[in-house]
Amino acid sequence: MKKCIVTVLGEDTVGIIAKVCTYLAENEINILDISQTIIQGYFNMMMIVDVAKLKKDFKEVCDEMDVLGKEIGVTIHCQREEIFEKMHRL
Repeated sequence: MKKCIVTVLGEDTVGIIAKVCTYLAENEINILDISQTIIQGYFNMMMIVDVAKLKKDFKEVCDEMDVLGKEIGVTIHCQREEIFEKMHRL
């Protein structure tokens, strides 16, 4: 299993979860855990996903998710689990 952390932030609109999850499914990225909240109209979602079956290069997926985020009006960040843990270890 190769884990990755995906965060999605922005103004809440219809279809954010559907579009992000559709992209993940189309690329054989399995959602292991998901947390989503809306606070005063702002959407926040964090997912732990498994990228073990990924056929594309990880950077290509991150770039495509960045483009998807711009298309739907949110910011999407994708980080490998080990980098995320080292950044937040302090």
